[in-house]
Formats: sequence, C-alpha cells, structure tokens
Amino acid sequence: MSVTASSNSTKKKKGSEEGFANVDDVQESFRKLDYISDRTLATTLFLATKLEKPLFLEGEAGVGKTELAKVLASAMDTELIRLQCYEGLDANSALYEWNYAKQLLHIKMEEGRDSDAKSIEKDIFSEQYLIERPLLRALLHSKEKPVVLLIDEIDRSDEEFEAFLLEILSDYQITIPEMGTVKAASKPLVVLTSNRTREIHDALKRRCLYLWVDYPSFEKEVEIITTKVPGISDRLAEQISRFMTQARQMDFYKRPGVAESLDWAQALLALHRNELDADAVRETIGCILKYQDDIKRVESDGLDSMVATAQLAPDA
Repeated sequence: MSVTASSNSTKKKKGSEEGFANVDDVQESFRKLDYISDRTLATTLFLATKLEKPLFLEGEAGVGKTELAKVLASAMDTELIRLQCYEGLDANSALYEWNYAKQLLHIKMEEGRDSDAKSIEKDIFSEQYLIERPLLRALLHSKEKPVVLLIDEIDRSDEEFEAFLLEILSDYQITIPEMGTVKAASKPLVVLTSNRTREIHDALKRRCLYLWVDYPSFEKEVEIITTKVPGISDRLAEQISRFMTQARQMDFYKRPGVAESLDWAQALLALHRNELDADAVRETIGCILKYQDDIKRVESDGLDSMVATAQLAPDA
C-alpha cells in the first residue's frame, strides 16, 4: 500500500530533512517566518523533534498555538495535516472511510460481466476506494520525512476519542481489516492543542512534551505586532499592547488574545489612526471583544482610564 505524498506547505524557508541543529536554529527559523518564539518554546520544540515525542500545547484561545504548528511545518519544509476536533468526532472521521458510492457503482458495473464475488470484493476494498482522513494521511505521508500532524483543540473531543488517539500515538500504526496494517515509515511530528475547556487524561499527557502557551509579555507583544503588521508605529504598537495587558486582567467571558491584537492593529491602520483615543477604541472594540457583556464591562469599568494608561510613555 503506497501513497505519493504531496506537500501543501504554503511558505517554505528551511528545506531541511535533518531537522533543527539546535535551539538557536529553531528561534532563527521561526523568526524568518515572522513567529516570535521565546527560549522555552524553542527548546521544547527542539526536543520534540529530536526525541520524536508529541508536543502538547495548552493555553487560552488566541495565543498562537495553532499558528505554531503551521510555522513548524513551514520551517521543516513538510506537509501540515490538521485534524480539527469536535464533540462527536469518531474513528471513521479521523482515520479513513470507504467511498461507498464509488464501491456501489463498481459493483453494478461488474454485475453484467460475470465477475466472481471474491474478485469484486478485492477490487472495491483497494486503495482507489479509500478516503484518507487526517490520521491515516499522516501515517502514509511520513515517508521521506515526517509530516506535522496538528490535532487541534483535543479538549473539544469526547473521552472515547481521546482513548482511541492514545492507542494511535503509542504505535503509529492502524489496521484496516480489508487491507492490513499501515505503519508510519517515520513518526509524524504531532502537535496537540487544548484551550482547557476540559482536562485531558494524564495517560495522553504522559506521552507528550508539555508547554503552557501564555499571553505574551508587553515587550513580546509589541515585537509581535511590529513584526506582523508592517507600517505600524512603535508608539501605536505599544499603546495597543498596554491596553490589551489591562484588558486581559479583567473578568471577561472571553479574554482577547494575540490574534485579536493583530486584528485590532490592522483595523486601526486601515482607519489611519496613529494613536489610541477613547473614540478609536469605541469604534473598533468589536475587533477585540466578541461578547456584548464584555463590551459593557469595559465601558462600566472605565474605558477612558484604560486609554489614558495605554497612552502613557514608558518613562511616565
């Protein structure tokens, strides 16, 4: 059973089959792809690739967990395969399915040709009738070099699927009853993410390297904004970061993440704003807060004072 891998990596920079040389190489490769990684993150990534262990990323939504997996695939010049988890996700949706419509069509075409049942069965349970889902695809395509398998928001799936996934990550192989066992030629680079809507079982975490991805520091967020949003001034980037630092300390239903900071920065640039003021915040508040109760809370807790704090110079 063989499948020709095809890469869908959108931005290739590194082009290395041997992986990263060291931790500094990880940071340099990521910076070339406009992803600002700290030393701890870079070290954990380096170890995950060297030890061939899955990487479990946990943290609030919008802090860059999914983006990290995308950049890792680009830095490694390999294919990114994403499995988006959701409630009710089962093995068929994650592994493979048979193309029943195509199988039935083949059976009908063979009915008038005096084909024997065994021959028909062999034909319809062959590779051309198999629909690859993300987990099977990751095993089949990790040949010349491993792909990056992103298992996104594992906390949204059911515990039964989590147990099934544990079995897959133990052996990196699956058995298709009609065709035999499929084993990865090399282990995929597995990245699991969780927004911590529920606790993940210890048995799965033990097989992974763990990293909590937190909101960035003020300095790091300024660097992220100025890197990701060309043309923005340092002053506006600092004001955005200072405002967001305050916002993340509030009791919101959904705290804004880095993704919201970048959306907000781009929106302010599009409106030709070169600094924050109360009117600009009110006009664009939908870029960072997605619930009306959170917006009301900002207004009631003193939006004007938050803007005034954001406008402060570093030495003020």
